Amino acid sequence: MSAPPIPSAPADLELIAQLKSKLQYAELRIRVLEERLRLIQIEKYGAGGEKLSQAQMQLFELDPVVSERIEQAESEHAPVHRSTKKSVKHPGRQELPAILPRVERILPCTPDQRVCKRCGRETVVIGYEESSQLDAEPAKYFVLVTKREKRACRSCEDLGVVSALLPPRIIEKCLASDRVVIETVVSKYCDHTPLHRQSMILERDLGLDISRATLDGWVLKVGELLIPMVAAMRRELISGSYIQADETPVDVQTREGRGKNHQAYLWQYSRPGGTVVFDFRLGRGRDGPKRFLGQFEGILQTDGYAAYDQIGGPSMVHAACWAHARRQFFEAVQLNPRDPVATPIVTRMDDLFAIDAEARCKALSFAARHVRRHERAKPLLDDIRRKIEAAQSIALPSSALSKACQYALTLWKKLTRFLEYPELELSNNLAENSMRPVALGRKNWIHIGSPQAGPKVAAILSVVESCRRLQVPVRDYFSTILPGLADLPIRCLPDLTPAARVARHP
Repeated sequence: MSAPPIPSAPADLELIAQLKSKLQYAELRIRVLEERLRLIQIEKYGAGGEKLSQAQMQLFELDPVVSERIEQAESEHAPVHRSTKKSVKHPGRQELPAILPRVERILPCTPDQRVCKRCGRETVVIGYEESSQLDAEPAKYFVLVTKREKRACRSCEDLGVVSALLPPRIIEKCLASDRVVIETVVSKYCDHTPLHRQSMILERDLGLDISRATLDGWVLKVGELLIPMVAAMRRELISGSYIQADETPVDVQTREGRGKNHQAYLWQYSRPGGTVVFDFRLGRGRDGPKRFLGQFEGILQTDGYAAYDQIGGPSMVHAACWAHARRQFFEAVQLNPRDPVATPIVTRMDDLFAIDAEARCKALSFAARHVRRHERAKPLLDDIRRKIEAAQSIALPSSALSKACQYALTLWKKLTRFLEYPELELSNNLAENSMRPVALGRKNWIHIGSPQAGPKVAAILSVVESCRRLQVPVRDYFSTILPGLADLPIRCLPDLTPAARVARHP
């Protein structure tokens, strides 16, 4: 049998070149699709922590001290495996807080123990063996009966009767007291207990039938009262020099008859260690942050979402987040745990975070941290950029590594702003942490009942998250400001925000 003829005509050669090109494209396409499928599987079934394993770090022969520092910096968000967990000495029995009230219970000896076994005389108490346990009582509900004193003059009956004044209440003529209303709000937005579940608990424990709609009315009234307060918190935030921003989706029930919820967004704006404000918007467009920030002239730190561009005042400085940049490269490492290109980039970024982690451990001032960053971070940044540019030249188009390189290089100027501004954090993680209670609550209460309820829910979340971040007891704060809040003039509100309270009582 003769060999097939070797094509020589230009048409045949062109056809072969086209087929080779199509085959190469198909192979690249398959690799990209396999990457996407693996990323989906990792997101669904993989570990939640973004931590490089010891094997990955040993692969590149990192300095042991650096490796240890990286592991320590990342360990806050990484799962601990029992096989690698170091044995540590047990700290001993935990002391119960001294602030808790003590209730004593005396256990007497039995009659046999009260008699001496030798002489038969009755023994005397010479002391007690004491132990302490944390105890609790179930929530006690009772009917608060308020009797207002009435007075009249027997000699001047024409003056009529005077009654004692009622203290201001959160909801006038409400069936529940202020404490019950506050507890309903706290249970939903701090403990993530949906209103229908709270209604069932009341019926189960008390035989009291309070519908979900009634509880919802209490919550929305609190949100309505807090909207002016949150407006004062927004002005407080805008007057500062540094804001971190992020957004998260939240479903909203509508009456459009589409059979499904509308996806709205809660935009979060905050200052590290300070006020947090949520802004409810039905969309994810630029008009949301543009309207909220107005002519803000400070530093705005966000991820790479384009809606944050071209907003704020003319002098506003836009900074990016290193945690988002690192996450892109970490996805490439997840696809190939022994990736010789992406892994060194991630480790260098970890070195960058370790510099700030060390500064926090030593409680350095912004000025001292600024000096340290210029001494140690600047050379790291040059190395990181060189590695990213080299990785981009060999990465497959549309691959995870290519996207990571494109993301970092596009935002490079914004990523390196921290060298110019000492107060600027490396990452937007604090803003993302403020979103976690929303994400957890969203799994429980599922959606917001209507577009009109969105701003009220955002107002409650703003106060709750600000109190959490500033370590202000949220029940005490609500009890202090909510009764009579509707009658207060607007000019008084800036003195009542959570940040103002902390300023008065550090």
